[in-house]
Amino acid sequence: MSEPIVSIREVKKDSVDFILENVDMAFANSFRRTMIADVATVAIDMVEIDANTTVLPDEFIAHRLGMVPLISTNCEEGMKYSRDCNCIAGCEACAVWLILNKSCQGDDTIDVTSNDLEVVPGGFAGQYDMGTIADAEELAKRGQNFGHPVSKHEPGAKPVLLAKIRKGQELKIRCMARKGIAKEHAKWSPCSAVSFEYDPYNKLRHTTHWFEVDERGEWPLGRNAQEEEAPRDDEPFDYNAKPNKFYMEVETDGSLGPQEVIMKGLGELQEKLGLLIIGLKPPAEDDLMSGVNAQGDQAGGWPATSNAPVANGWGSPARGAANTWGNVGSDQGSPRANGWGAVAGSGSPRQNGWSGSPSGGASTWGGGAAAAGSGWGSPAAQQSNGWNV
Repeated sequence: MSEPIVSIREVKKDSVDFILENVDMAFANSFRRTMIADVATVAIDMVEIDANTTVLPDEFIAHRLGMVPLISTNCEEGMKYSRDCNCIAGCEACAVWLILNKSCQGDDTIDVTSNDLEVVPGGFAGQYDMGTIADAEELAKRGQNFGHPVSKHEPGAKPVLLAKIRKGQELKIRCMARKGIAKEHAKWSPCSAVSFEYDPYNKLRHTTHWFEVDERGEWPLGRNAQEEEAPRDDEPFDYNAKPNKFYMEVETDGSLGPQEVIMKGLGELQEKLGLLIIGLKPPAEDDLMSGVNAQGDQAGGWPATSNAPVANGWGSPARGAANTWGNVGSDQGSPRANGWGAVAGSGSPRQNGWSGSPSGGASTWGGGAAAAGSGWGSPAAQQSNGWNV
């Protein structure tokens, strides 16, 4: 497959329309899902209601506040996740504070909207832990009007309606906005919609067009059909064909620009694929052979045998040596001890840790005779057993 090709058809302030070619469906769909659910933004995460005399319950208002999109330009570098911050309950490095104070004194109904939210620089004095001081460079990375409602500084833009209040009613609220992703909650998604289309002529027959009279009249072609050649009536069906051209349109809620959403989405997808490749990579041979040098000497792991008489914890000992766990190697004419297994050899007294020993040896639980030891009892001279030496 050739290199991927991106053709941008239209760019607006809050949307972009482009064509993605020479990729498979798995990548295109993963890219779509990453832009929706893995790009970080800022949203109201905690609400303290000091006064609410409206007809709406506290939970309803808190939910509407959480869904208000906030300007989050470059929040990936300019703000910390609360779980990564050293503060206890919020600081300037990981939180943005907002207040809403609205009351009605006249006879007319008043709308309470997202434009009534005001950002409080530095937070509420004495209310939260301010132990962590945000780095000046980190704060400088934040975009203009960071944390403000999207519609507040846009001439002609309609704000989000939160509630309606009548005479004598009041709404007084304090909020804390935090950084997050839409996998945790949908309020952190920067996208309002991501359209995804391929095969506008249905040549692959992934869709069944149910119709009553006229298929083309009841299933009209979209503008994406202009980008492809119409199939012939006598064209044979290709069972092995796969889609490789995708028409995508990304529309944001205003918290991030469409270019930032696409670039951050590609970065997140690249990082995920990189971690997957590292996880599937087999361990290096050096890691498997760590602790063992080229001479065969044992620095760690499972012991190896040598030509010298040694005492060995797990492996097979050398000739004439005592073995705590394993079997003793052959050495005719010398007394040998075995902790767990049976000892072989001819012409020498033998002892057995668990099984009954032949003539001239010691039994499993009892005391041993001369030049023999038992599995649990006290050994004879120049003998060792499995547990006592």
